Amino acid sequence: MSRPSLEVADIFRGHGPAWRRANAGHISLGQLKVMSAIESCRTAALGGHVARCEECAHSQISYNSCRNRHCPKCQGAAAKDWLATREADLLPVPYYHVVFTLPAAIADIAYQNKAVIYDLLFKASAETMLTIAADPKHLGARIGITSVLHSWGSAMTHHPHVHMIVPGGGISLDGERWVTCRSGFFLPVRVLSRLFRRLFLEKLLAAHQANRLKFFGNHAALADAQAFATHLAPLRRTEWVVYAKRPFGGPQAVLAYLSRYTHRVAIANSRLISCDRSGVTFRWKDYRADGRDRQKVMTLATGEFIRRFLIHVLPQGFHRIRHYGLLASGTRAVNIARVRRLLDAPAIQPEAGDDSCTEADDPKPLSHPCPCCGGRMIVIETFQRGASPRTRPTTSTAVIRIDTS
Repeated sequence: MSRPSLEVADIFRGHGPAWRRANAGHISLGQLKVMSAIESCRTAALGGHVARCEECAHSQISYNSCRNRHCPKCQGAAAKDWLATREADLLPVPYYHVVFTLPAAIADIAYQNKAVIYDLLFKASAETMLTIAADPKHLGARIGITSVLHSWGSAMTHHPHVHMIVPGGGISLDGERWVTCRSGFFLPVRVLSRLFRRLFLEKLLAAHQANRLKFFGNHAALADAQAFATHLAPLRRTEWVVYAKRPFGGPQAVLAYLSRYTHRVAIANSRLISCDRSGVTFRWKDYRADGRDRQKVMTLATGEFIRRFLIHVLPQGFHRIRHYGLLASGTRAVNIARVRRLLDAPAIQPEAGDDSCTEADDPKPLSHPCPCCGGRMIVIETFQRGASPRTRPTTSTAVIRIDTS
């Protein structure tokens, strides 16, 4: 795959030092680490290896990736590995996509309390789905859920929401049969919305009473219990956004869809257009518009672009992909096996790997072929962080220059 003409890393390298100086004291350690990782990704700073083609002797340098979960360049491989482990869990049933979104008034609080409120979003939305699905008036079954947190809108504003991928049915409450949902309909979104609203506000008030929330700047007054209750009062009367999409075309379509959501970051390099004196220009989608009018172009001051990217840095150790119900990690394998028995469906067999043996001292082959002749590329040299390779490659690394004036 060819390198995009502009990357987030280029913007960080060109403008990051000045932005960090201008915002000293207002940047978290986590945000600084993300910037450093992205700037160093696939550069000599992280070391790498030299590969040579066995057929034509073409050689090239490949630098190591940072593997940071916020890096736009590192998510493709991570998503592929994650999806490979999930393939065996797919069931031969329709799958639904459900989205739970926090109101703007709570999103503002969430920015100052990411770990607590994002966790409440996961728990309240999952509890809502499990409760309504178990109700005999609706489905009367135990369901499985995969939830993925996104904290951004298309313009990189703060917009916390969870995407859920849910099999269209569940195990009956007595455990004896598979209960299929109505065709094209999973659960009533209005019922989901109102229970989600109640559960989330209850959990949020409990977190406030336990002094788990912190407030700064314009929200400092919300530390007072009465002021906080007043702030939440209008939210009890508004409709909270819960959106359910029609079922996917099949299990493989689910995998393709998940690959676009599980390891996404605030903005992909492919959406970047330019970085110059006027700022950073990128493509975005305006979901309030329809058809071709939805695709738009936005230019942000470079400092504002960096700020928006970094507001989506997650707390250290926070899990942005979670599984509930039948798919909860501790019992997933047992539950999947039971569902397959109830559906009389065979288990998915993983693809067989290459069992051929090589001599211990053979050079390590790479998965990608030679770009010149298609031959096998083998690693002939590795080098450490900050070091330079001894071997001179036959291809040069392109350098992108951006206007930092």
